[in-house]
Amino acid sequence: MAHRGNSLGIDFGTSNSAAGYVRNGQPRLIEMAPGQKTVPSTFFFDFETRQTLIGEPANQALLDGTEGRFMRALKRVLGTPLMHEKRQILNRRVTFVDIIARFLNHIKTRAESESGQVFDHAVSGRPVVFHGAGDPRETQAETDLRACYLAAGFSGVTFIPEPEAAAIASGAPEQSGGIGLIVDIGGGTSDFSLFRAGRGGVTILANHGVRIGGTDFDRAISIDRVMPLLGKGTQLRKVMGPGVSPVPNAIFNDLATWEKIAFLYTGENRRMAGEMAGLSTAPGTMNRLVAVLDHELGHEMAFAVERGKIAASSGGAQPDILLDQIEPGLSVTLPATALARILAGQAQMLRLGAQETVQMAGLGSDRIDRVIYVGGSSLMPMVQETMRAQFPDAAHSFTEVFTAVADGLAIASARM
Repeated sequence: MAHRGNSLGIDFGTSNSAAGYVRNGQPRLIEMAPGQKTVPSTFFFDFETRQTLIGEPANQALLDGTEGRFMRALKRVLGTPLMHEKRQILNRRVTFVDIIARFLNHIKTRAESESGQVFDHAVSGRPVVFHGAGDPRETQAETDLRACYLAAGFSGVTFIPEPEAAAIASGAPEQSGGIGLIVDIGGGTSDFSLFRAGRGGVTILANHGVRIGGTDFDRAISIDRVMPLLGKGTQLRKVMGPGVSPVPNAIFNDLATWEKIAFLYTGENRRMAGEMAGLSTAPGTMNRLVAVLDHELGHEMAFAVERGKIAASSGGAQPDILLDQIEPGLSVTLPATALARILAGQAQMLRLGAQETVQMAGLGSDRIDRVIYVGGSSLMPMVQETMRAQFPDAAHSFTEVFTAVADGLAIASARM
């Protein structure tokens, strides 16, 4: 018989999620699929079968060209009016609270099936900031996320800052007295936690965060390298009389933003793109924009940008962003020099975020003994180079980059 009253640690991420609990004194992460301890935070609403697919099956349905609606990066909608707007999906009017709750319930069900326990309570990670320090949406974002957990079937939820959870899992007590900095670069936010290690665990000295992450890196790359192939930066002839005007940037900016792509395929946007193609001084590029909207290729393009970013960060052969889904043979290079230029602004924001965290504790950069990286985007050379320049005397470690937060939340859940 399953036991009630248990807590489940859940790392609900912008791009990927994980969950765990403690068994025999050690954190145990749930298998979300055979051999997989994380699950993509994605949805696909299949118009033909009326099914809702979650995680890798959702990604595969998109890549297979199945007719439906794909969604990703919904964590970034928390705290905004979009969370509570009802929209028609599979013959039902639902809000983003309903959709995220369905995802969290999927995790809860997987955990209960694997463990034989009933998890009534969630110990959830949360970014240090959802939108920004002092942003009026901060309180609403946590309220929204709490509502999602309750709608998913949990009776209550406790929130722990994500980098604090990573500090719990870092093994810091083994280095008593040392000062460490968690650098957690997620899909939507970059969080920093400064902690002091001790025999009793970790003491958090300062928490700080900035609202940039892997999806922002993707967006910057897409706007700089891909959107010009769709007409960004070109000109339109005036309808009446001579002269030209620049193509509006709004649709390109939205097409490069993960959480906005699904809402661009409207009749109004398609008509606008067609009219711009007719007036364009570069109709070949604008016709690609028409094709992307007509065939709903925005997410495929975003995945191509993400793959190109990963290739460019791996230091291998000349990386390309391959866009065959838009036009056979279409691609654009992404050399390391271009990637560094594109992400220079984000690198500066990360440097300032880390610097401000240390200053909040009244310390200098030379007092940091260890920098611990968390989150898939922390593996990018830009992130590491920025942090090594800021903390040249610290040891830099990359253990359990993808699951440290979930491990720490699992450990914390055992104390509830």
